[in-house]
Amino acid sequence: MKILFLHGLESGPNGSKVKHLAERGCDIYAPKLPKESFSESIRIAQDMFDAVDPDYVVGSSRGGAIAMAIDSQQTSLVLIAPAWKKYNVSPQLNSEAVVLHSADDDVIPLGESYILAAPLHICGESHRMSDKDALDTLCSVLKI
Repeated sequence: MKILFLHGLESGPNGSKVKHLAERGCDIYAPKLPKESFSESIRIAQDMFDAVDPDYVVGSSRGGAIAMAIDSQQTSLVLIAPAWKKYNVSPQLNSEAVVLHSADDDVIPLGESYILAAPLHICGESHRMSDKDALDTLCSVLKI
């Protein structure tokens, strides 16, 4: 399974979620997204999407907003506490989108994920979403 993973603002392409998915046998494509330019991050993500043609796009926090901003056609999106509101991204999602969010997130309010018209899985201990519950839910959604 090919996954385009878009990391959050304070994370990187070698974070715990990426490592966990790779350990589960997924082919992970995780470009480095520059903190200083949201538009450049979108361009990089779009170029990678077009080159890889992934089965899933997984975006975490800022990466979730980037995932929402690229043209992913009908590719399945898994958005982890997406920061769409902070980055002024349209809340319109394709029918294949799923959202994961922690009830105890202190960075992105859970209410912002309720606005999105997508199945919402409340899981995890914090915004980082790197605990066992969050990672298990992520793998369950990805069917791995």
